[in-house]
Amino acid sequence: MKVAVIGLGLIGGSVALDLKTRKFATSVVGFDSNPTNARLAKKLKLVDQVLSLKRAIHSADLIVLAVPVDMILKLLPKILDQMGDRAVVTDVGSTKQEICKAVIEHPRRSQYVASHPMAGTENSGPAAAIRGLFDQKTAVICDRWSSQAWAVERVESFYDCLKMRIVSMASSEHDYHVAFVSHLSHVSSFVLANTVLEKEKNVNAIFDLAGGGFESTVRLAKSSPQMWSPIFLQNRVAVLSAIDAYIESLEQFRKLLKAKNSGHLQATMQNANRIRKVLDNLKGQKNDRRRSQVKESINGKKSK
Repeated sequence: MKVAVIGLGLIGGSVALDLKTRKFATSVVGFDSNPTNARLAKKLKLVDQVLSLKRAIHSADLIVLAVPVDMILKLLPKILDQMGDRAVVTDVGSTKQEICKAVIEHPRRSQYVASHPMAGTENSGPAAAIRGLFDQKTAVICDRWSSQAWAVERVESFYDCLKMRIVSMASSEHDYHVAFVSHLSHVSSFVLANTVLEKEKNVNAIFDLAGGGFESTVRLAKSSPQMWSPIFLQNRVAVLSAIDAYIESLEQFRKLLKAKNSGHLQATMQNANRIRKVLDNLKGQKNDRRRSQVKESINGKKSK
């Protein structure tokens, strides 16, 4: 299989590295509209070749669109126009509903599989690409009923190669859920960083007093504004709902603190502690899947 990765930053570069290492494709070519990124991706050997967009599209059995979501809206229809009849295109954008709507009437809509690998870091660019970024994470396939079965199977085999757990849901459902579990985290990190920078003018105090808690909480504020601004805008309805719910919880916490209500304050934090059990259960499920995959691999080798 020949794969073209469009956009060679953190996600696209990490995809290319794993596909090359794990022998999913006979060749992995790439394109990036930023000449500096394209040169760096070639220097780092993220892909076998860096081609023009047209050549990359025409050469591929699977096209992975890994650019900011506003660019996906512009590029996806053009890619569908130019790709072959047996090629498949998927995107890795953090929003899905507007992207799916943009091509709903396209004659080749069924060759597009909307997806979102739930993985990443706060870093960006080709140099940020890392092997194994997607291992044991979740990949979401959206509106699979709008895609040909063979196209979905190809994308599923792609995510299997990345060692991801695959789930399916409607694009509207996806956007609502990620607003709370992903997008709100970035909003709160950006806002917290700006609050500290605005109110705490003593930079040395930040340096001296900031501990691991502060650093981990504002880590996401280092994320690319060029990537996250379009995400917030495309998913603004769901993100606004998440922000409103968050503000309501902050207001409640503020009232308890102002009233010096120690009992209810502790109860609120105790309730929040329940997230540990949820995350531990998820971690346990991931470990169970990992052990099962290893067992299947060993049994497969023995049978040969």
